Amino acid sequence: MHEHPPALHFGVFEVAAPQVGGTFSWAHPRSRSADFLDPQHWIHIARVLEDSGFDFLFFAGGYGYPLVDGDLPEIAATKGINFSAIDPDYLIPVLAQHTDALGFVVTLSTGLEHPAQLARRFASLDHLTAGRVGWNIVTGASQNAVADVFGQDEIVPHDTRYAMAAEYVELAARLWEEGWDDDARVVDRDAGVYARREGVRPVVFDGEHYRSRGYFGAPPSPQRTPVLFQAGTSPAGRAFAARIAECVFVQATTPPRTAAAVADIRRLAAERGRDPRGVKLMAGLTVFVGETEAEAKRYEGEFDAMQTDEIVASLYAGNTGIDLLALDPDKTLHQVLEQGGPVGQMGTSNIERFLGENAPTVREILDQLRGRGTRGFRVVGDPTQVADRIEALAAETDLDGFLIEPVFPPSDLEDFGRLVMPILRERGRLRDAVPGNTLRARLTERAGHDRLGVAHPVLAD
Repeated sequence: MHEHPPALHFGVFEVAAPQVGGTFSWAHPRSRSADFLDPQHWIHIARVLEDSGFDFLFFAGGYGYPLVDGDLPEIAATKGINFSAIDPDYLIPVLAQHTDALGFVVTLSTGLEHPAQLARRFASLDHLTAGRVGWNIVTGASQNAVADVFGQDEIVPHDTRYAMAAEYVELAARLWEEGWDDDARVVDRDAGVYARREGVRPVVFDGEHYRSRGYFGAPPSPQRTPVLFQAGTSPAGRAFAARIAECVFVQATTPPRTAAAVADIRRLAAERGRDPRGVKLMAGLTVFVGETEAEAKRYEGEFDAMQTDEIVASLYAGNTGIDLLALDPDKTLHQVLEQGGPVGQMGTSNIERFLGENAPTVREILDQLRGRGTRGFRVVGDPTQVADRIEALAAETDLDGFLIEPVFPPSDLEDFGRLVMPILRERGRLRDAVPGNTLRARLTERAGHDRLGVAHPVLAD
């Protein structure tokens, strides 16, 4: 008897900005991503995703932007490369009013405000979405730009940011989980009692980096703690993910390297006493799909023709502090180490992947990243070919799902939803959404499983 293949989870990776992934595509006739300031643009996308069976819409975000030699490069402004942007969290309550089951995940950094401020924002979003929100935890990318914007004199070291983040998340989780009893909010109109005083208690936290000793004013939300997402494949990032994250975004390089990262995170989670299969691991996926393979390849070719070395270099510099165009193109990134460059404080995952034995030259890095930016795997073909390749990637990597990275939204999202998702559903690779379920219940595949739970390492340590 053949075992039924496991269902896969699907999200969409978006930004409240001109385009996704540090690549240039908003000017293509198929794309409407430059309409990101129009809420109707997002309402349409959210409805497409819900109707297609996606689990969530994910918003990247942050205050960073490309920097080359300490300044915003001209190409970042003229082509809209990771510049400009608005806060996506304000869109989520609007989109929740137009959907019943779609989840929403938003990126917010651990280093820019006190945990109590972020905790109240997510409690509010969890109420306003009826428990369909997740938090993508970042410790800060594009740190040079962020330091400039916030008037900071120096960058916090990479591993220190992760140590601070662990404390930050623990305090936020304690505010969400421990400030109120489940039945503390009474709202008894006849008795005129809003809340039981004995059911509300202060949260006392005295950490190395953060302290709190007050009451959390936001009433318990459906999930209390939003679903905890995290991305980062550096050693510190993997350790952090294995301890805290419920869903981890893994850097998609080659299937074997991605499989190794997946196995390592599952191993680390098991060492923390967690169910390694309970941590959902996903990677980015750029899809060019058409009614025919030829149509899909035409879309791919048109996208690739829009990309340049200057676009690649501005994005990479913004993420890592390294200007590839200022380096010897025939040498590897080890030349930056030899020059005492900034390796290790910014975008560590995007530096370490190009070091070590058989490291590519700078010219090869530019060629490899052109058209890719921060994107993950690429799949091109007709609907059946795309579905086949997605299933093969899942088998090769042990990933639990993928984040579709739009190229020409909403057109390519409509195409994927119309052409590929029905095939995956027919093959048993999709679960039907249950309106009223929380995002945590949807991702854990356990109805009624809404709480983080005191056994989770973020609270149990």
